[in-house]
Amino acid sequence: MDKTLDGFVKHLQKEIYKKVEEDYGEKAFKRWLNSMYMGAMEDPDGYASLKGRCGDRMEIFLKFNNECVKEASYRTDGCGSSNICGSFAAEMAIGKSPDEVIEITGEAICRELGGLPPEDEHCAFLAAETLQEALNDYMIKFMKK
Repeated sequence: MDKTLDGFVKHLQKEIYKKVEEDYGEKAFKRWLNSMYMGAMEDPDGYASLKGRCGDRMEIFLKFNNECVKEASYRTDGCGSSNICGSFAAEMAIGKSPDEVIEITGEAICRELGGLPPEDEHCAFLAAETLQEALNDYMIKFMKK
């Protein structure tokens, strides 16, 4: 092992990455390294913000075009698992009709990821529940038109 501080840090980072990939799988690990669909959206057609039992807050933003999700994004103040799950919930919604978005559940997010450690599965359910609430917000607005 390299005796310098830089060498130690590089070795430690490599070990952390290896452990995260082992625990979460390649798909979730890659998303952890390169989160997608993160950020607030101006004037969303559907929006929700929920706080999970773990204390993490998740927000989902949806924009529709021709009755399909054109854009989706999320924000969270939570852990890496919440970040990964929010990112996948947004990605899974894009291009879907409301009837198809309803099918995006916590189980569906876990399947898409190839599973999560049991102690982090609640993050997938928080992301899915927030997505469903954002869809509900859109549907209420849509029904008023």
